[in-house]
Amino acid sequence: QVKLVESGGGSVQAGGSLRLSCAASGFIFSNYWMYWVRQAPGKGLERVSGISRGGESTYYADSVKGRFTISRDNAKNTLNLQMNSLKPEDTALYYCVAARSGSWYSPEYNYWGQGTQVTVSS
Repeated sequence: QVKLVESGGGSVQAGGSLRLSCAASGFIFSNYWMYWVRQAPGKGLERVSGISRGGESTYYADSVKGRFTISRDNAKNTLNLQMNSLKPEDTALYYCVAARSGSWYSPEYNYWGQGTQVTVSS
């Protein structure tokens, strides 16, 4: 059974930091691109960051570039997102997503976690 379980969300003031984690199981983690995708209240999905199967390539949306850092540990089947200098507009439900094929420019999502809420107050 495939599982993606996010953790680390919470409430923080603007300028603060949070570290999201995602524990994966039920599939060969190292065979999948991994992404963080968020959805703000009343808005559509936004691809925040992505990382290639071996972790050698990382990608970021312009809105988070320079503030967020994605990483993965294929030995532990975990995905992380370090979020610094948080802004109120980062408030959203953050999903951990696995994609067997595709790339940052055209991902083909296969599995989604249940999401973890991040709330940034001004």
